[in-house]
Amino acid sequence: MSDISIRITGRAGRITLQRPQALNAMTYEMCTAIERAFDAWRNDPNVDVVVFDAEGDRAFCSGGDIAELYATGMAGDFAYGQKFWADEYRLNHKIFQFPKPVVSFLQGFTMGGGVGIGCHGSHRVVGDTSQIAMPECGIGLLPDVGGSLMLALAPGRMGEYLGTTAARMNAGDAIFAGFADLYIPEAQWSALIAQLEATGDPSHLEAAATPPAPGPISVQMGDIDRHFHGASLGDVLTTLRGEDSDFARTTLKLMGRNSPLSMACTIEALTRLRGPSLTLEKALDLEYRFTARAMEHGDFLEGIRAAIIDKDRAPQWQFADGKVPATAVSKMLMPLGKMALKLGGTGMKIGFVGLGNMGAPMAANLVKAGHEVTGFDIANVPPEGVHTAASATQAAEGADIVITMLPNGAILRAVADEVIPAMGAGTTLIDCSTVDVDSARAVAAQADAAGILCVDAPVSGGIGGAAAGTLTFMAGGNAAAFAKAEPLFEIMGQKAVHCGDAGAGQAAKICNNMILGATMIATCEAFALADKLGLERQKMFDVVSTSSGFSWSMNTYCPAPGIGPESPADNDYKPGFAAELMLKDLGLSQQAAETVDADTPMGARALELYRTFVEDEGGKGRDFSAMLPRFAARSRS
Repeated sequence: MSDISIRITGRAGRITLQRPQALNAMTYEMCTAIERAFDAWRNDPNVDVVVFDAEGDRAFCSGGDIAELYATGMAGDFAYGQKFWADEYRLNHKIFQFPKPVVSFLQGFTMGGGVGIGCHGSHRVVGDTSQIAMPECGIGLLPDVGGSLMLALAPGRMGEYLGTTAARMNAGDAIFAGFADLYIPEAQWSALIAQLEATGDPSHLEAAATPPAPGPISVQMGDIDRHFHGASLGDVLTTLRGEDSDFARTTLKLMGRNSPLSMACTIEALTRLRGPSLTLEKALDLEYRFTARAMEHGDFLEGIRAAIIDKDRAPQWQFADGKVPATAVSKMLMPLGKMALKLGGTGMKIGFVGLGNMGAPMAANLVKAGHEVTGFDIANVPPEGVHTAASATQAAEGADIVITMLPNGAILRAVADEVIPAMGAGTTLIDCSTVDVDSARAVAAQADAAGILCVDAPVSGGIGGAAAGTLTFMAGGNAAAFAKAEPLFEIMGQKAVHCGDAGAGQAAKICNNMILGATMIATCEAFALADKLGLERQKMFDVVSTSSGFSWSMNTYCPAPGIGPESPADNDYKPGFAAELMLKDLGLSQQAAETVDADTPMGARALELYRTFVEDEGGKGRDFSAMLPRFAARSRS
């Protein structure tokens, strides 16, 4: 007997899972067969509705068949798993976007991959035996197959609770959490399916449905919200360990079985997803960032070993004490660049003006994510995959989004005069340049008058961050504009902060870089002083990087070659962030300070030092951290 039956019966496309002895776990072949059926039925006039069901009373689908994933991963073949997950997520997306009703009957266990095929349709039916869960953290993954979308949409902090505990939802809980729609006694299902086959009309399902009793999880929402409101796994564990209650003890026991790295990434992913810009595409992209790395860098292989290979139920997790560093979470959720998930047919038309050292890799990352990008630059050739425009106006014509990355406010204003008249009402202009606040606000007012949303979103992270897709965006503009821009920030960067109304992004960037310029000077001065005091640079780093002198300039971007993480200092100060760009930003900070009558003596002194370095001491074209050899070579006089 085949593992799956796919056929057309009456007006219904019928899909029945036929592996009851394996709890209908979905194989790769089943996944691709379902996708072919959805592709064939999308425009088939003989199919009015798609109906999912499964043989056996124990499970609709208990998840994906993970034995093959383990075997290939242990052999060092990570590509098989990456393809499996990418193809599975593409199917989940097609089910979610399908233009015809999709009805699923979810008896028994519906978990993991079963949620992906059973919980993205239009009519999700549960009964008395239904148990729905996202147990991925128990095998070293995070809730995927689009499940993170539903977790992020669940009431309160129920999503964090379900994702990190793998708690099972009965019919009442599943409807409360948004994983199901209708409770219908299972004895009626066969007759309802026959009616769907005969009519192709799912409207009669609601007449058969009755309200379920409240589930045991939903009645604990007060406890869940109190303990799971924190921004990290550590926050959650701290509150649970600090309370002597049945709920806290039971919850800690459930979480104690799961991978701390997976749980930490789950909480971070839901924090990033929750908000007005949430889409299934965004959820699947974030999930794939983790799963694509899960075999090589996560706990997945160890989780499978303990669960189904050795069956010792004693996985040796990373960070077993629950103290998961933020860097480990960031590593698992960083954008994948060329490996990013491609769903097909979901991209926007984007015009990109300014394809220099920063703009070109940003545009390239948008192309890799499936967007159609048309770029213009007066001097540079567009990167691979970016269509060439003859002018800024041409790049903006027909675009859903226009992004600019330009040298200064005057050029931004000139480009805005060209592109805004070419943009349609309701489109969005995103300026990622670092310019003066007045120019940012003037362009925003011009866009608003034309019915165009506008975001000023200068970036931090340098050329390396632009290439890796790890920039930080500091955004100004109204909430609607930020919501339109945020999905693109997720592709080009790893963090975006909505700082306020128009100009607030530029204000944040100016303040940030004034701090950066001053702290880099202080760091370089301290290394030069240590040299002359006979203190080894490594010893100084070891002390300062773990004490009150800690700073980004010291710990992440150390100006001393061979000390700390790799930085431009290790590459003869070839610029990651050029000294002349720091000079520009410090100039903007002092211009803004003068405008609002703010006293900024440290910022003013930093400006003077960088102006001297760039204009008189050969600093132009060198990294801004090259102040260290400058100070090392000077005496006090």
